[in-house]
Amino acid sequence: MTSTPTVPTDPGADRSAFAAEWRAWHRDHETRLADPHGFLAVTSLHWLTDEPQRFPDAPGTWTTGPDGPVVVLDEGEAITVDGARVTGEHRFGVIVERGGVLAGWRDSVLEVAKRGGHDILRPRHPDHPLRTAFTGTPAYAPDPRWAVPARYVPFDAPRPTTVGAAVEGLEHVYDAPGRVEFEFEGEPLALTAFPGSRPGSLMILFTDATSGVTTYAANRVLSLDPPAADGSVRLDFNRATNLPCAYTDLATCPLPPTENRLAIAVEAGEQLPRERSGAR
Repeated sequence: MTSTPTVPTDPGADRSAFAAEWRAWHRDHETRLADPHGFLAVTSLHWLTDEPQRFPDAPGTWTTGPDGPVVVLDEGEAITVDGARVTGEHRFGVIVERGGVLAGWRDSVLEVAKRGGHDILRPRHPDHPLRTAFTGTPAYAPDPRWAVPARYVPFDAPRPTTVGAAVEGLEHVYDAPGRVEFEFEGEPLALTAFPGSRPGSLMILFTDATSGVTTYAANRVLSLDPPAADGSVRLDFNRATNLPCAYTDLATCPLPPTENRLAIAVEAGEQLPRERSGAR
């Protein structure tokens, strides 16, 4: 393993400014989570098949096949796709893995997506109690000690990596571009990284010794900015967040690869959601 910097121990670190920046970030994160059409508004998870199905929280009759999902809307029913009003039959086309389309319906949104090779429909209704009752997610107090300098080490070629999912029997496959190496209290550690949502950014799924105790048992996620030219990157565990499966069983979130199950207790970032306080 290549040499990496150790955790800074500067007693003069400006904890007040660090905490203020973290609070602003976490406030923005929770605002997005509680969006009227965010994941807390999901009311159901429907697995589409070639057999026509109707659902109580969505219009139309739904099927899927080699050419992608199709909805046939009844007389008087309409949805909005790409800003256009749609009636009758609508073909969504083939949806790529982890891709999706958001169609409007009344004051709600219909998420048509592909997860683990399966086409799904997830209606999102703003008045769903999980969203309207949301009061925020507990988190550890921000601590600069957990903002760890690290180094990104790319693989010679992306490595296809299969991981489990929050839904039993489902699998996700990611092309892992590399790993992130760091030290904590003198111990060398490494985490496999997956591609993030922005070009060059990284996503790290992990568990640690707090998982199932003070944090959600299945996973947490850490989003990283693109590494610098020399590979340097910062692992700020204070910004470790829950995935949607921490709040609802209607999520298909990926689980961490085996090598990302840390033995240390990462007492930083988001804790077990109040919505799961009885499901440790």
